[in-house]
Amino acid sequence: MTDDKKNQLSRRQLLKTGVGLLGATVAAETKIFASGEIPATPFPAQSESMIGVKFDKRDTVRLGVIGVGGRGTGMLSNFLAIPNVQVNAICDLVREKAVHAQDLTEKAGGKRPEIYTSGDHDYENLCKRDDLDFIYIATPWDWHAPMAVAAMTSGKHTGLEVPAVNTLEECQKLVDTSEKTRRHCMIMENCCYGFNELMVLNMIRAGLFGDLLHGEAAYIHDLRGEIFSDKGEGLWRRVPHTTRNGNVYPTHGLGPVANYMGINRGDRFDYLVSMSSPQKGFDAYRAAKIPKDSPKWREKYVLGDMNTSLIKTAGGLTIMLQHDVSNPRPYDRINLISGVKAVFRDYPERIYVDGQPGEEAFTGIEAYREKYGHKLWKEQGQTAENRGHGGMDYLMLYRLVQCMREGLEPDMDVYDAASWSAPAALSEKSVAQESAPVKFPDFTRGRWKQRNGASQ
Repeated sequence: MTDDKKNQLSRRQLLKTGVGLLGATVAAETKIFASGEIPATPFPAQSESMIGVKFDKRDTVRLGVIGVGGRGTGMLSNFLAIPNVQVNAICDLVREKAVHAQDLTEKAGGKRPEIYTSGDHDYENLCKRDDLDFIYIATPWDWHAPMAVAAMTSGKHTGLEVPAVNTLEECQKLVDTSEKTRRHCMIMENCCYGFNELMVLNMIRAGLFGDLLHGEAAYIHDLRGEIFSDKGEGLWRRVPHTTRNGNVYPTHGLGPVANYMGINRGDRFDYLVSMSSPQKGFDAYRAAKIPKDSPKWREKYVLGDMNTSLIKTAGGLTIMLQHDVSNPRPYDRINLISGVKAVFRDYPERIYVDGQPGEEAFTGIEAYREKYGHKLWKEQGQTAENRGHGGMDYLMLYRLVQCMREGLEPDMDVYDAASWSAPAALSEKSVAQESAPVKFPDFTRGRWKQRNGASQ
């Protein structure tokens, strides 16, 4: 065995050991874009664009799933509730989890899927099957890029949990591979399918907000208990807090605001500036909750508790983007969009439209629900509402299956996966350079100018 291989941490080890024992190794494997210039001009085209490329129609969507931990199992249950989905293969390093996924599939009336549990790279064998149309990936972030590339190279469309990838190099790799293989790579951003997010999108399209000016987005969520757990995401999700300083999880808030603004569809992200607060929340939580003999006390946390980034679009619009999972604050994605005629702000939901009664005061959104509620919620809301994250998970997967069965282009494509994930690496670079502005690569290679409007 080479020294390099000795120093590499396997996925099996990652899932079985505490983060305190693996931080240095994973840090070496995680390529953070910390130096070099970001191209201001578009990357050269490798092949034709994936913009406007439709799925081939099919009666049944044949599915493979890589990763059936908590998130993957929940999403598998949603897939199994959607008609015309056939689950043929499951991959997970933990055999018991894969067998549980087999049992769920069989209980739902499907044929028992084949499982892949033999080592770090057994997912490659799943990807090579000839009875899969789409591969859904719900694994630790560092494995998203190689798994998506393997899926697309094997001729399968794929979907990645969020963030899609960590680095700018990985963003570009997804784009290049998708264009070369002619297979879609989607970011599975469920928050784009919330009732309010889709309703506001309809209101913007109807002109209620007038010309847009500014948006605000966030992922503010007290995850201290989950991240310090000895199971699930607690086995790996503290690692970024020991190696990175920026917004490592940008897409839940940013995806919906990007849709409102038509990012990659008539506008694009141009540049970003970012700053982080001190890191204090994890130290305080560890002092209060973690025994002194725990290996977690050997960890040094460097990710600032609150990261605030500002994005300017090519069209001149502005976005404030925030991230904090380290402190006791109520859940908040902000979800604000402001135009010359109206402003909407979520958590709690409220709206102000120019000329409404009550002078300068927000009102509720009840009066807008029926007129502007999205057809997905009107048609499938009753089925979705008792499922994951208030129905967002089910509706996202339902819409994916609908697009594949009807031969439509996906709502979210590889350019969205790259653009929405890129703030992670760009914010790190800006923070490291005292909040200097950093440019977004144009992953569409200039084609954002020719496309208008999201497809939901």
